[in-house]
Amino acid sequence: MRAAASPALRTIDDGSHFVTQAIQLHFAGFNDTRIWGMENAERVRRLFRAAKLRPGEAGDPVLWVNLEFAFDPLWFQYLLQRPGTLLMAKARPVLALLPSESEAMALDAVLAGEGDVPPSLTIIDHDERPEIYNDSLRKLECPFVELLTPATVRSIERQSYYGAYKGVTDILTKYLWPELALVLTRLAARIGMTPNMVTLIGAALCVWATVLFWQGNYWQGVAAGFVFMVLDTVDGKLARCTITSSGWGNAFDHGIDLVHPPFWWYAWGAGLTKVGLGLGHKHFLAMMAVIVAGYVVQRLIEGAFIKSFGIHIHVWRKFDSDFRLITARRNPNMIILVIALLLGRPDVGLELVAWWTALSCLVHAVRLAQAYAARARGGRVTSWLEQGA
Repeated sequence: MRAAASPALRTIDDGSHFVTQAIQLHFAGFNDTRIWGMENAERVRRLFRAAKLRPGEAGDPVLWVNLEFAFDPLWFQYLLQRPGTLLMAKARPVLALLPSESEAMALDAVLAGEGDVPPSLTIIDHDERPEIYNDSLRKLECPFVELLTPATVRSIERQSYYGAYKGVTDILTKYLWPELALVLTRLAARIGMTPNMVTLIGAALCVWATVLFWQGNYWQGVAAGFVFMVLDTVDGKLARCTITSSGWGNAFDHGIDLVHPPFWWYAWGAGLTKVGLGLGHKHFLAMMAVIVAGYVVQRLIEGAFIKSFGIHIHVWRKFDSDFRLITARRNPNMIILVIALLLGRPDVGLELVAWWTALSCLVHAVRLAQAYAARARGGRVTSWLEQGA
């Protein structure tokens, strides 16, 4: 078999641009081991459909897939943009978009130990740990490729799950509940739950937490909110791991995430009167004005950064990624409120959320201004995760 050095793949790839022509799907080998509750061939078919590819006929390019292996969907997206590139692992061909059936037959022969890789193909050797910058998940990584056997299923599912995790996110999502969410994601996949079912359960708990906060039942509200926040992770991971994302589900999930936080903070403030810690009317309105305005402005700044520079503000420099861990979003704000609740002062917690929202908004505004200044000086505003690309 011909050997070749793998290129360095520190390349931006957000998975948003796919080959649009008709493509033949060609499976090599057989594998009935199930991953995330489905056979490997079905997993690849879902990737094919998710990419909005059209089934091809004789003469069309061929997507060649070795079913002995399971691979991160990012490899699927990456190679679709690079016809004539072959992904190999453990000295065996894994995945390629080929110009014709003749190359597919040649790879079948290679898999049977009866031929060589066509010299026209560019080889990426996964054993050399090439890295890809995943823009949508904001991280630089070497996506997994593993032999799929009953003994490796749990390891592959774990890699698949963590591969769907954002590299830049808040401190709770990143460090507190990934393992719990992994257990729940596996359970949901095994019993056939869809991501939208998980989102609906989470939405009900989100509303219930709001009611409990309004009533001054803070600990019950925190419990309902905690489960909702974990499920908010589970639905996204379930969609990515089982390749069952939908436009409606994505809009519903992100819509809930975007809208509900101000309602939580308002309900928290309203509930203070139920526990004898009510704030003065003007004081309460002033705090809510800061929290809501700061929340909206911070989101607008993030949108302006993406529109102006094509990247998220939280991946510009390492400082921005680190600040994303604690910036005044829902989860970090809940840490503040729970600590205040433990100290018996939920009223002070809300005041601290207002102050932290204002400070976070200021930091984002300064970073946006600094990015514009850097560009005005002729510099390029790119992600620190891409350095060396």
